[in-house]
Amino acid sequence: MNKNIKLAVAGAVLALGATAANAGIVIPAGDWTLDISGNVNAYANWYKADGNASIRSAYGLDSPSGHNTNANIGNGLLPNFLSVGGSTRQNDLDVSFVISLQPGTAASAPIGNVASTGNGGLNNRQAFVTFGDKSWGSVKVGKDLGIFASDAILSDMTLLGVGALQAGGNTTLGRIGYGYIYADWKPQISYTTPNFNGFQATVGATQSFDATSVAGGATTTSYLKATGGNGGSLAYEGKASYSFAANDVSAKVWVSGIAQRVGALQVNGAGTNATNDDPIAYAGDIGAKVSAAGFDLVGYYYGGTGIGTMGQMLDGYGGASLATVHGRDSDGGYVQAMYTLPTKTKVGISWGVSNLDLAAGETTAANSGTTIAATNGNLIKQNEMWSVGVYHPLTKHLNLVAEYNHTRTENQAGAANNGNAGNLGAILFF
Repeated sequence: MNKNIKLAVAGAVLALGATAANAGIVIPAGDWTLDISGNVNAYANWYKADGNASIRSAYGLDSPSGHNTNANIGNGLLPNFLSVGGSTRQNDLDVSFVISLQPGTAASAPIGNVASTGNGGLNNRQAFVTFGDKSWGSVKVGKDLGIFASDAILSDMTLLGVGALQAGGNTTLGRIGYGYIYADWKPQISYTTPNFNGFQATVGATQSFDATSVAGGATTTSYLKATGGNGGSLAYEGKASYSFAANDVSAKVWVSGIAQRVGALQVNGAGTNATNDDPIAYAGDIGAKVSAAGFDLVGYYYGGTGIGTMGQMLDGYGGASLATVHGRDSDGGYVQAMYTLPTKTKVGISWGVSNLDLAAGETTAANSGTTIAATNGNLIKQNEMWSVGVYHPLTKHLNLVAEYNHTRTENQAGAANNGNAGNLGAILFF
């Protein structure tokens, strides 16, 4: 698969050692070489909820009701991908482009994307151009996977499977919110250095997000604008990694970070109602993976203030009243071990957790209607998940996948819900 065709598809293959092809459908076209690539996947999911705690958080997935059992068929963490890319050498520059579409398999429609009743909808995650040279690096302009936390998702074994389920979307969550924050797909301008004997770095400016309170307050939705009335603010991201190999051992260590300016609190998107004592939201992470003797091991940790949990800038701010808001601290991480059997089947187990703290001055007690939230007792405090997966290469392009995932979600008042999910399906790379 053309390495420019995508971190989310090619990266999934490289991260897990899956037996997909190394190139898509390559077509010489004059000065250009075109590459058509992607994946198709679908999984049957069975989910058993256990708990009646009231918990509000992103994506509407953390409030299982009673002891219900549900089943559905849809995409895993990866949507279906159809990517068209091209590369050429012009005026001493390597030039390439990628445009991709992600049609959904699930019957439900994804939030904020084209969809109709009974159809899975359509994502538009990539449209970018790169140019550069191996002597000085490359520049990327357009929409692609974000920089911060990108290695976390690309190292996650559930990238080729399911992980945590999501309500109302055309993909699942994998470990998003259960060990790392979503890198997301962002408009960006970034620069990547040449590879200096295993060391490489990327820096860039990306589209910022509004800091959103997911469930809002008693009667209104409260959030902080990224613009802050200052004409707009970008996010700034960067990462650095070092890879090396010796004998039968290979390893990679990485760090990444993000920071963006956040404005004043607004209610329903109109009017300034509060000052912000933490106007810079930021986060950083560190991770490592080692491969030796058939084993693949990953360790990862992140932490930040105002960045929120699950998705960037979700529930990252709060306060005791509308007068002043503060950034909430969040952190988490995951550990993962995989082993390749003589049949080339990979078996893996992983555990991860994501934590969110209350902001300064916040309590779990009920508040009046003039506060940011009617009560913070039901705000998410922690997501935890155990995953066990089997990934079998039926052919060099086609992998069969079976997973079991146990989730636990706790609110700030200490009440918790549990869930058990079994997943079975297949993913095809081309």
